[in-house]
Amino acid sequence: MDDILITGNDNDAIANLLNKLNSQFTMKQLGLARHFLGITIQSMRDKYFLSQQSYAQSLLQQTNLHKCNSLSNPSSTKQPIKVNQDNTIADAITYRKITAIQYLTITRPDIAHAVNTLSQHMHDPEPIHLHLLKRLLRYILGNITFGLPITKSSMILRTFSDADADWAGDPITKKSTSSFCTFLGDTLVSWTVKKQNTVSRSSTESEYRALAAATADTIWLKHLLADFNIPHTSPVAFYCDNTSAIALENNPVFHARTKHIEIDQRFIRDHI
Repeated sequence: MDDILITGNDNDAIANLLNKLNSQFTMKQLGLARHFLGITIQSMRDKYFLSQQSYAQSLLQQTNLHKCNSLSNPSSTKQPIKVNQDNTIADAITYRKITAIQYLTITRPDIAHAVNTLSQHMHDPEPIHLHLLKRLLRYILGNITFGLPITKSSMILRTFSDADADWAGDPITKKSTSSFCTFLGDTLVSWTVKKQNTVSRSSTESEYRALAAATADTIWLKHLLADFNIPHTSPVAFYCDNTSAIALENNPVFHARTKHIEIDQRFIRDHI
């Protein structure tokens, strides 16, 4: 990697740093950042907007989908029983090549879950996976201008966690998928979609595993803010939509049916 992006609110400090770097390396200053590693940076008053429209367009060109009809959803809850073979994404090699769409999730958290699902089948994609990849590309075509806004707002963290909506969602392993995201003020700064390592025997257990992962990630973000001299002294608000998980968190008494998730429960309770 030979690209570097320096940012800050002290122009003199940035100039001094550039002078030191120029004395050690051959560098060229390109001025205000507009494009960086395939990401377009739009600067506005008290706001930035990050997008990857050109990168998405190149993926659509590779599959000849740049003129197809768009879709409103990145994935489908009900998969078709029979899928016709499509010449657009004809084989596993093309599938693996287009799965470079993972890089698009840097500014497109709305496709993170669909990309996570498709990436699990790169070794041996079946016709259904080729169909779902094409569906995702058609969704991207209809929302190709989507991106990630960065706005000036409060420095308060908020975390949202969910997993029970996809409890035992994997049809083969019956593992659930953890998903959570964290906002710093009004700006989304962290998000994760990941298949859980073990099988959850209930939606409550699945939700608690997601909460534990979200808690660890949020603690790391608090330490990162402290490195930037931004102490986060107020409690972080956690949002969870599973009433059983919330009830379990408020009940310190463990029963036989909940002993298998005691470690995650204790971990979250300690940090609360």
